[in-house]
Amino acid sequence: MRTRALALRIIRQFLRDKRTLALIFLAPLLILTLLNFIFNGQPITPNIGTVQLPAPIIERLNSTDANVTTYTNQAEAKQALEARDLDAILSLTDGKPDLILEGSDPSMNQAILLRLQKVMQANTPTIQPNITYLHGKEGMSSFDYFGPVLIGFFSFFFVFMIAGVSFLRERTTGTLERLLATPIRRSEVVGGYLLGFGIFTLLQATLITWFAIEVLGMYMVGNFGLVLLINLLLTLTALTLGTLLSSFASSEFQIIQFIPLVIVPQVFFSGLFNLDAMAPWLQKLSYIMPLYYGADAMRGIMIRGESIGDIQLDIYILLGFSIVFALLNIAALKKQRAI
Repeated sequence: MRTRALALRIIRQFLRDKRTLALIFLAPLLILTLLNFIFNGQPITPNIGTVQLPAPIIERLNSTDANVTTYTNQAEAKQALEARDLDAILSLTDGKPDLILEGSDPSMNQAILLRLQKVMQANTPTIQPNITYLHGKEGMSSFDYFGPVLIGFFSFFFVFMIAGVSFLRERTTGTLERLLATPIRRSEVVGGYLLGFGIFTLLQATLITWFAIEVLGMYMVGNFGLVLLINLLLTLTALTLGTLLSSFASSEFQIIQFIPLVIVPQVFFSGLFNLDAMAPWLQKLSYIMPLYYGADAMRGIMIRGESIGDIQLDIYILLGFSIVFALLNIAALKKQRAI
C-alpha cells in the first residue's frame, strides 16, 4: 500500500507539471525531427570554379556532381573564392593542373580532391595537380574545423546553466525580493547581476580560449583578442538569456527543462552540422540562434584570419541579442515589484 501511495503521488506530480510532461514526451520528438531534417536534407556538392580549362575536363567535372562555374580570368575566380562563393579553383598552368582550395573545411577539401582524382584518372599518364590553400593547411584535422564552434558552445552552455540556476536561487531564497524592497531600480538590479557574473564569464572565456589554442594546439591564424571578444559576447548573451528564462522557472529542474528547447537547437544550427545540407527554409532558423553568429565569427578569426571589420555584423547581432534579453529581464522583474 505504501508503495502504491508513493507511486500515485509521483504520478500526480507529473500530471501537474506540464513542462515535465513536455520534456518527456515532446522534446525527444522535436530533437528527432530536427535530426531527420538535417541528415535527410539536400546533398552537399562542392562549388568549383574553372579558369581556361579544356571543355572535356569541365565535362568530366560536371559528371562528378560538382557545381562548376567558368571564369574568364584568375582574378575574378580568386575574388569569388575569397567571398566563399567557391570551394576551389581549378586551372591549368603550363599544362599542369593548379588547384586552389578555400581550405577552411577539411571534409569539403577531401570531397573536392576525390572528384579531382576521378577527373585526372582519365588522363594517361595521370598528372598530379599543384595544390595550394587559401585558408587552413594540408592535413588540417576535423577538430581544427569544429573546435571554434565547440569553444563557443561550451562557454554558452555552462554560463546559461550557471546564470539560470544562480538567479533562480536568488528568487527562491528571498534575496531578490528583499533587494527589490529597497529603492533600487530594476535596471540597476539587472546591471549589477550582469556585471558580477560578467567578471567570471570573462575569466571562463579567457581560460577556454587559451586552453584550446595553446594546450590543445587548435589551428589559429587570427587575433587572440578577437576570439576572446566573440567568446565574451557569447557568454554575455548566455548570461542574459539564462537569467531571463530563470524568471519562468520555480526549481533547478525546470531550468534543465529549457535545455532541449534552447541549447539543443543552438547545437544543430551552430555549424557543427553543415547548414548547406538542410532544406533552405530550415537554414533560415539559424538567423535567430546566437551561437550561429558566434561560431561564424570564431571560425572566421581562427581559420580564415578575419579582422574585426570582417566580423562586425556578427558582433552587432550578438550585442543586439544581449541588449534585448537584458531589457526583457528588466520587464520580467515587474512581477516581483512594480517600480
